Amino acid sequence: MTTPSADIDTVIFDLGAVLIDWNPRYLYNKLFDEDHEMEYFLRNVCSPEWNNQQDAGRSWAEATDLLIAQHPDYRQQIRAYWERWPEMLNGPIQGTVSILKRIDAQKEHRLLALTNWSAETWPYAWEQFDFLQLFEAILVSGEEKVKKPDPRIYQLLIDKYDIVPERSIFIDDSLKNIVAAREQGILAIHFTDPEALERELERIGVLR
Repeated sequence: MTTPSADIDTVIFDLGAVLIDWNPRYLYNKLFDEDHEMEYFLRNVCSPEWNNQQDAGRSWAEATDLLIAQHPDYRQQIRAYWERWPEMLNGPIQGTVSILKRIDAQKEHRLLALTNWSAETWPYAWEQFDFLQLFEAILVSGEEKVKKPDPRIYQLLIDKYDIVPERSIFIDDSLKNIVAAREQGILAIHFTDPEALERELERIGVLR
């Protein structure tokens, strides 16, 4: 549980699975007839580990070519991960967007975002979701070529935007990213759903 503090001046949001509903299954449900085959593909071919390298700065062209060489039978499905990437987005998570807008309306906290996101797909998200413009700044891992939970990206955020860690709150759905933020001295909330986040932010006095 996060310790209440009247001194919090900065709220930092993760984006995917917190404010934006991204899931490759939204696309691959269209490309596979059987769920078990889709799950095998997303676990062993276009795996989270493979996708994470794009979040860390690897190009989609390189990533696609490497994977097709390893799994030529899945050539079409591998290419779809990049070519049809927008179909993995299911829109904003409205409950969390409402929280973001409430914080913005209070005009009492800086709003920043720290996201693991490919530099090549980021422009589409920026154009698609107007609420992203509420943030003072967004640090994108693919542009910086370092991703959460690497401590360097938290330190980069702190240094670049003159953040005082103990006066900041970080919200992320990944527990390992939460642990890494806390190790840098940042207060952190493990996101599970908008309702729980709202209660916690009200409890610590960020939302009123």
